[in-house]
Amino acid sequence: MRYALLLCILIVVLFGSPSYASDPKGTETLSAQPGLPTDYVWVLVCGFLVFFMQAGFAMVEAGFCRSKNTTNLLSKNLIDFVVATLVFFAVGYGFLKGKDIGGFIGSGHWFLLGASYDVGTYLDFFWQLVFCGTAATIVSGAVAERLKFSAYLVYTLFVSLFIYPVYAHWVWGGGWLSKLPFGVGHVDFAGSGVVHAVGGLVGLAGAMVLGPRFGKYGKDGKPRAIPGHNLALAALGTFILWFGWFGFNPGSTLSAHHLRIAVVAVNTNLAAASGALTTLLLVYAKTRKWDLGMTLNGTLGGLVAVTAPCAWIEAWAAVVIGAIAGLLVVGGVEFLESRGIDDPVGAVSVHGINGLWGLLSVGLFADGTYGLYSLEPPYVTGLLYGGGTGQLVAQLIGIGTVAAWSFGLGYMLFKVMDLSFGIRVLPEEELRGLDLYEHGTPAYPEFTTHRMFVGS
Repeated sequence: MRYALLLCILIVVLFGSPSYASDPKGTETLSAQPGLPTDYVWVLVCGFLVFFMQAGFAMVEAGFCRSKNTTNLLSKNLIDFVVATLVFFAVGYGFLKGKDIGGFIGSGHWFLLGASYDVGTYLDFFWQLVFCGTAATIVSGAVAERLKFSAYLVYTLFVSLFIYPVYAHWVWGGGWLSKLPFGVGHVDFAGSGVVHAVGGLVGLAGAMVLGPRFGKYGKDGKPRAIPGHNLALAALGTFILWFGWFGFNPGSTLSAHHLRIAVVAVNTNLAAASGALTTLLLVYAKTRKWDLGMTLNGTLGGLVAVTAPCAWIEAWAAVVIGAIAGLLVVGGVEFLESRGIDDPVGAVSVHGINGLWGLLSVGLFADGTYGLYSLEPPYVTGLLYGGGTGQLVAQLIGIGTVAAWSFGLGYMLFKVMDLSFGIRVLPEEELRGLDLYEHGTPAYPEFTTHRMFVGS
C-alpha cells in the first residue's frame, strides 16, 4: 500500500497542475445552459441511490454468511468505499476520464486539480466514483469468511486504482473497446461488464486462490450447504439493491431530458422480476422447496444482466434476459461448487456470469431506436433487429477482454499477496469467526458470550 501511495504522489508531481477549478461556483455553466440544473439534480440523486446500494450489498452478504463474521463483512463493505473514494479521487478518475493515451489509459484529472476543471467535472467524478465503489464491494461476498482484512484493504486499493479505471476507460472513457470497427463499437450502457463482470471475475480469482471454507466439502468431496444466519437481512439487502438499481440504470442517461429513462426503468424492473420467478420455479422443480435465498440471487442476476442493454431493448427482451439470468444463477452456483470453488453469497454467478450475459444480450436484442447515450444516431442495433453480426462481434470482443483483464489481474493480485504475506486467516480464527480475531467486536455480543460460556 505504501508503494501505491508513492505512485500517486509521483503521478501528481509529474503530470499534475495545482490550479483551481475554472468555474467553481457554476455561474458560467448555468448562464450558458439554463436548463442544466435539472440534469445535475437527476444525476446526483441517482448517484445517491447507487451509493445506497453499498448498504444493500452489506445486508445481503451479512445475511448470507454466518453470524460470527458479520462485523467483518460490514467492515469490508464500509472500507472498500472509503478506500475507493480516496484512491479514485487521487488517480483512478484520471485513468478513467483523463486525456486518452493510445486507447489504453487516461492521463490527467489527478486529485481533481487543473485549470480545465469546472462543476461538470465534479458531477462526473461523483457519478463515476459510486460505480467504482460498487465494483470494489462485489468481491467481498465471494471471498467472505476467510480473507484477512489487511488483504482486503490492499485488494480494494489496487482495484480502485488500476483494474477498474483502466477497463472502464476502454469502454466509457474513449478507449479502444469503444472504437472497435464493429457495430458502433463495444457498448455497455450502465455496467454489466464494466462494474459487475469486473467485480464478479476478480471475486472468482480471489475465491480460487483462497480455497473453500472449512466444512464446505465433506469427506466424499461433495459440497455442503453452509446456511447464512439471517435471511431477513439478505432480503432487506436485495430490496435495497433493487431500489438502488433505479438510480444505477436510468441515471446512466446522464440527462433527465432523455425520456428514455422510462424505458430503462421498466426494463430494469421486468428483468429483476423475471429473474426472480425463473429461479424460484427452477429450484422448486429440483427440490420441491420454495427457496428464498436462491430467489433473491435470481432477482439480482436479472438486474445485473439487464444493466448493459436496458436502454436499447424492448420490454419483452428484458423479460427474456432476466429469465436466462435466473437460469444462469442456479447453473453457475452448481457448476462452481462442483469445481471446488466456494462463493458464500453467489457473487460470481450473479455478477460475473450474468455480467457477461448482459454484454452478449446487447448484440442480440438492441432494437435500433437509441444511440450512444444520445437521442441521435448512430443507433445500437442487434442481430435480431437486422443489425447483422457487427454489434454481436463487438460485444464478444468485450466479453473476452473483461474476462481476461479482470480474472487475470485479479488472480495475479491475490496470488502475489498470498505468496507475500498470506491472505487467509488461521484455521482457529476461521472456525471461531473473524469478528473476534480481526475486529475484537462481535456483531452479536450477547450471543457470542453465551456460546463461549457453554463451550460451543
